Amino acid sequence: MRIIVLFNLRKDVAAEAYETWAKANDMPTVRGLPSVTGFEVAAATGLLGSDAPPPYQYIEVIDVADMDQFGEDIGTEAMQRIAAEFQTFADGPIFITTRNLDA
Repeated sequence: MRIIVLFNLRKDVAAEAYETWAKANDMPTVRGLPSVTGFEVAAATGLLGSDAPPPYQYIEVIDVADMDQFGEDIGTEAMQRIAAEFQTFADGPIFITTRNLDA
């Protein structure tokens, strides 16, 4: 399963502060979870063929091998700390679960 997370930063958060935290804390912690086979964070740079700003500043893609294990993994103290810190940066993140059509 793949989880897509779309979000903007809170008004009082500098992009540099979030990105430093994401690289040092969020990405290594999530990538270290037994249930996660991949985790990428991307900064949106634009809309293809348009000068309009993208609706979201950041996109996370989490590849999960086992959702039951993922549920256990996110309940750990380390992940609860990361999740709480993430909420101080992100303004109303949207978590979308997906399934591959060719699976």
